[in-house]
Amino acid sequence: MRDGDVQKTGGGFAALWRFLPMLWPRGEAELKARVVAAVVLVLAGKAIVLLMPFAYKAVIDRMSEATVAFGVVAGLVVAYAAARFGGVLSDNLRNALFEKVGQSAARRLAARVFRHVHDLSLRFHLERRTGSLTKIVERGTKSIDMMLYFLLFNIAPTIIELVAICVIFWIKFGPGLVAATLVMVVIYIGFTRFVTDWRSRLQREMNEVDNRAIGRAVDSLLNYETVKYFGAEEREARRYDEAIAAFTRAAVRNETSLAWLNVGQALITNAMMAGAMIFTVWGWSQGRFTPGDVVLVNALLMQLFRPLDMLGWVYRSIRQGLIDMEAMFDLLDTPAEVVDRPGAPPLVVSRGAVRFDDVRFGYEDGREILKGVDLDIPAGTSCAIVGPSGAGKSTIARLLYRFYDPTAGRITIDGQDIAEVQQASLRAAIGIVPQDTVLFNDTIGYNIAYGRADATQEDVEEAARGAAIDRFIAILPDGYDAMVGERGLKLSGGEKQRVAIARTLIKNPPLLILDEATSALDSRTEQAIQETLARISQSRTSIIIAHRLSTVVDADRIVVLDEGRVAEQGTHEELLARGGLYAELWQRQAAERLAEAVAEAAE
Repeated sequence: MRDGDVQKTGGGFAALWRFLPMLWPRGEAELKARVVAAVVLVLAGKAIVLLMPFAYKAVIDRMSEATVAFGVVAGLVVAYAAARFGGVLSDNLRNALFEKVGQSAARRLAARVFRHVHDLSLRFHLERRTGSLTKIVERGTKSIDMMLYFLLFNIAPTIIELVAICVIFWIKFGPGLVAATLVMVVIYIGFTRFVTDWRSRLQREMNEVDNRAIGRAVDSLLNYETVKYFGAEEREARRYDEAIAAFTRAAVRNETSLAWLNVGQALITNAMMAGAMIFTVWGWSQGRFTPGDVVLVNALLMQLFRPLDMLGWVYRSIRQGLIDMEAMFDLLDTPAEVVDRPGAPPLVVSRGAVRFDDVRFGYEDGREILKGVDLDIPAGTSCAIVGPSGAGKSTIARLLYRFYDPTAGRITIDGQDIAEVQQASLRAAIGIVPQDTVLFNDTIGYNIAYGRADATQEDVEEAARGAAIDRFIAILPDGYDAMVGERGLKLSGGEKQRVAIARTLIKNPPLLILDEATSALDSRTEQAIQETLARISQSRTSIIIAHRLSTVVDADRIVVLDEGRVAEQGTHEELLARGGLYAELWQRQAAERLAEAVAEAAE
């Protein structure tokens, strides 16, 4: 086995050791009692199962004696059947008792991972495919229950049974049969491990191509409209088929290796069975053993072979489960880029004044986006941030929300450095109407109420009226229970923006960010949305990120960014009079608007 595989195995078992303490949770007396009862049932079940061959042997030996009464033999048969039933009963009671323990532990871990994924930075989520990420969590949590079952109720009982059978063989048949049994078991385990390690590498490769295929499918479906825009259905189908073809090749190699594993295991176990029974038959021919002893050896070895026949599958499943758990724990160990400092106080917003003090930031090393930005936004005023594409406008909003921390400088709200306060309180104080409003695939009412966890139906309706979407909702057959579709695809652009506005209204934040909130709308809808936005911006500190300058002419202050720096700032009239970059952008957009008006008139 290669060094990398050894490291993977070690890392996988480390993940297992991290999980096992969750089976003995603090303050959960019921779960602990279930664990103890399950262990007792395991031991009882093995004791009962080991008695079955002796009952079987007794039946055969008594039948070979002509003077034995029918009732005695029948009683032994009943005892044999009762032992078999007792073994099945103990196994199923054990499973029923332990299931709640395993599921509870898996639930706690899954919730912990899900919460941690939400704590990870925006950078992490932009670099990962959502489909692959959810698959890692799904596989990791599903592997937990399977791993516990195999380790506690297959591997451990098999070891107990092997020890007990070796003791019985030593007492009844001598050390030779014990030595032969142990040698064959060691050969079996060695062969199984060797082949399964090879198969694990194939399985890991198959998982990787499966993740790529799923990620590609999810990405394509999320971009359904883009695919349609460019008539790329066949292109997407080919790309998906290529991914599935790679998975198919990996799956064929994996299944072929399974066939070799099964053949090798069958050869070893049948050779072991034949040798042990020939030895017992030879002893019978010498008068040392009875016919029942042949049956006893056969029954004991068959009971041992039953879990051993599954050993390859069990070992492979455990190895794969360890790999899946390791991937999930790697995800859990991924450090959050933005974290609260120990003892960080909540943000207290009294006025809502925002200041950027010599802020520098870059998404990548060596590529700085903001290059010493200084902004001072007084409380209760509106500040528009404009400039060419790539100037860093949207980065301002992301830094204010603290999706990233600046590489230099500081951002304050009412004099409080946002890096020193709790993130939850910071984000609770800010509302945003984004350029691309993404809605949950749920009802309109749910999406509006998402702005505040304790929102009532009256709050939802009031917010809808404030966003001027109440009339639209009223004409829908299902009203506030109408489904909006995935990402809100059942709504128009203007309707989605109004839902976003209502969601922000219900949050009622002291700080408001309008990030290109009307850039994707037609002129009439844009005018209506602008009036709504102007109304909700009153008495709030507002930051308006805009590309179209016509939407920010009434802002108290306009800041022009260029190549990550503040090029100029002032009111609309002041900037036009200055004749700088803002005036140049205004003239260019005015010419574009005139050309569009002429083209519309010509049509």
